[in-house]
Amino acid sequence: MKPIFRQPSLQILSCTILLLLIATASFSQSKIDSIISIKPFVLGQVDEIYSIQLGENRVLNIYLPEDYHANDTSHYPVVYLLDGSADEDFIHVVGLYQFYSFPWINRVPKSIIVGIANVDRRRDFTFPTKIKEDLKAYHTTGHSDKFISFLEKELQPFIEKRFRTNRSKTLIGESLGGLLASQILLEKPELFNNYIIVSPSLWWNNGSLLEESFDKPCKQSSQKIAVYVGVEKEALAPTKIPRLIDVDASTLAEKLTDCQSKNLRVHFNYLPEENHATIMHQAMMNALKFLYPAAKEN
Repeated sequence: MKPIFRQPSLQILSCTILLLLIATASFSQSKIDSIISIKPFVLGQVDEIYSIQLGENRVLNIYLPEDYHANDTSHYPVVYLLDGSADEDFIHVVGLYQFYSFPWINRVPKSIIVGIANVDRRRDFTFPTKIKEDLKAYHTTGHSDKFISFLEKELQPFIEKRFRTNRSKTLIGESLGGLLASQILLEKPELFNNYIIVSPSLWWNNGSLLEESFDKPCKQSSQKIAVYVGVEKEALAPTKIPRLIDVDASTLAEKLTDCQSKNLRVHFNYLPEENHATIMHQAMMNALKFLYPAAKEN
């Protein structure tokens, strides 16, 4: 009588295959775990400077071009970014400069980005106001003069001493930061070569900055200055007296354009598809194209 050989059941085969797969996966995962090392992704460096003007320490987020070396001879433009904390505008502004400076893009020169982390932006970015409602709502305001002195007398010398910089200096400010950038442009235009002003809060103190003299940026002859003003559609300012942010921004650009100065280049950029929260990234892209029109894409 011949021995009877039974075929393995489908259930037994399935179990065997499953065990083999588990064993293989466990071995593979063990092998992967043994060769993978986790390293932090580093975008820049964090410095800290004590400000006598402000009476406090200020954190700086600094991005250096990839090929920046301490013993090299190359010198780079510097971009000073207000609202420069890691959870504000630093990361995406650095990304734009890095992308547009890739050799196959060649839109902007490789640049040093200095992000100034905030402590109290309402205090630092506003001048004194006579509007009682704003004084109550923003009780620490009115000290932009000290912050401007910090930029001029402490931060710029610190950066220029520590890093290999050239004479090109750009200031970027949005909202209240745009208000501060506008104030510096009107009062001390020589502090920067380029001004990127996005959705500026010119409604502050009922638009008093727009009533100031424009003589300094219009008549200065020591350097060429480029000003980009970007604004969203019909944004209503948070004021008791109705004001539109886009109208104020347009007025700023018009008064600068009316100077007809050979040393002052102005571009007004109306972005109707953006709002106050979304405008910054698109405005920055457009601003870089305005500032560097001669650069050609490959």
